[in-house]
Amino acid sequence: MATSVRGVASIHYSLEVHLFAVTANVVVLLVGLLHVYILVLEMFLWDKPKGLKAFGLTLEFATQTKTLAANQGLYNGFLAAGLFWGLLLGESGFSVKVFFLTCVLVAGLYGAATANRKILFIQAVPAAIGLGLLYFSQ
Repeated sequence: MATSVRGVASIHYSLEVHLFAVTANVVVLLVGLLHVYILVLEMFLWDKPKGLKAFGLTLEFATQTKTLAANQGLYNGFLAAGLFWGLLLGESGFSVKVFFLTCVLVAGLYGAATANRKILFIQAVPAAIGLGLLYFSQ
């Protein structure tokens, strides 16, 4: 009897770990897609109505900073690429996902402290959630 109870507990634990892993990967995917969206906004729509609205910019400021924004957008693309790479590696991509989510978290914290507080909730919090889920998936 005790063996079957342990077996059921083991299966239950395995299912929980699997659920955390799947949920973590969904969050990693969503964070990656968010950074692709940010790339598009910063590289291609910075001085267009959607970019102006998203970042609360004037056309004059956006025109003056377009090159800087494109550079920033490229970095967001690298973050997204790293997250997608971690997902493509499957289970062996754990450390890659942790690294790139940590980069997103640090960038989000810095952006919230220096540019706009909402970056904390748009970028840093999802990355922190993803890191927590990855931790519990191990």
